[in-house]
Amino acid sequence: MPPSRFAVPAEVPGLAARRIAADILDGVLHKHRTLDDQLDGAGAHPGLKSLADRDRALMRRLVSTILRRLGTLGHLLSRLLDRGVPTDAPRAQSALLIGAAQIIWMDVPDHAAVDLSVRLVQSDRRAAKYAGLVNAVLRRCAREGQGLIDEVKTQTLDLPQWMLARWTAHYGEETARNMALALGHEPSLDLTVKADALQWASRLHGERLPTGTVRTLLQGSVTMLPGFAEGQWWVQDAAAALPARLFGDVKDKAIADLCAAPGGKTAQLALAGARVTAIDRSPARMARLRDNLTRLALSAEPIVADAAEWPAQAASFDGILVDAPCTSTGTIRRHPDVAWLRQEADIGALAALQKRLLQKAVALLKPGGTLIYCTCSLEPEEGERAIAALLASESGLRRAPVEKGEVAGLEEIITTEGDLRTLPCHLPHADPRLGGLDGFYAARLVKSAG
Repeated sequence: MPPSRFAVPAEVPGLAARRIAADILDGVLHKHRTLDDQLDGAGAHPGLKSLADRDRALMRRLVSTILRRLGTLGHLLSRLLDRGVPTDAPRAQSALLIGAAQIIWMDVPDHAAVDLSVRLVQSDRRAAKYAGLVNAVLRRCAREGQGLIDEVKTQTLDLPQWMLARWTAHYGEETARNMALALGHEPSLDLTVKADALQWASRLHGERLPTGTVRTLLQGSVTMLPGFAEGQWWVQDAAAALPARLFGDVKDKAIADLCAAPGGKTAQLALAGARVTAIDRSPARMARLRDNLTRLALSAEPIVADAAEWPAQAASFDGILVDAPCTSTGTIRRHPDVAWLRQEADIGALAALQKRLLQKAVALLKPGGTLIYCTCSLEPEEGERAIAALLASESGLRRAPVEKGEVAGLEEIITTEGDLRTLPCHLPHADPRLGGLDGFYAARLVKSAG
């Protein structure tokens, strides 16, 4: 029989992935929703369930590329548009960003990038009137876009100016520029393995870093990689794997992880033989921690509570790990939405919370015990200055400087005070995708025995 004239036409290949990418971009840029919230869990985009794995990977790459290069894209579109990006139709803005990103940085034929962006705006009531504009601008982008970007020759456009100014003031202009360049590259997949890192590096077509982390460029669903279902490793940036190691030998010691979820550091401590109490205020994140520990066949005592208010007995623990909530500016490589969701005003409120958590940690720590404080922030108020203030107010604490042998000889990540400070431009590699670290700060303090 001939098809019914009322049949719904088949979806154009790739359009669903781009439609969901546009929705998620709108969520970040206009509704201030994080990528994590929109990609996983109860708040995930409903359309993700029906996407094929290939389209899901395309959608993620589209979104991350646009957010990672948003400043450059803004500059490009400003040169291609006489009157600026339409402000009354978010879908038109998203379609222009999606089309331009594909033309400049992705292996998508120009004609397909243009056509699918036009279809995006045509399917939206408010944006449909801009279909001709989108078509014309993206065709011009295909002809002139790379040249317009080459005129700028800097990726410092891809950071908010307040953030770049702070990094320049604290780290110096050259280092700030190198950090910005490092953030422009799509990151590798970093894994902490239970044992035999060299074997897993070979099996996963990656390499073993000096610190023991396995780094690979494999893409796709993590759950389908060898060793995941067997619980042989977990995903954890190489920098994030360093703070828990600063305790030294923790076998049979009582360690509290005060902001534990999703559980990478808890898993490290449990694997090393510690008796870990894992505290986190988020039930959903704590459920993920339990799932991870189950898969890894590791044990800890999980407690859902606000660590700052947790009514535990004082002087209960041999060690305390405070991986404090922070602005997360050190994780922009992996979470490019952070650059556009955070504001400079956030730093003060988070620094106040970090101070409360540190005070709680000191109270819970036994005499002679070790406190490790860390944040995935590049802001000094959440790192160096927080520890300086704590040491000034707590005479019973002293710093235990990190030795280069504890960080595989990477002297550049140890500060003059003996703390740990990793930067996105550290650990360079001939292939930029295999280089870099998340920005982390960590300090080791010891409570006096008497």
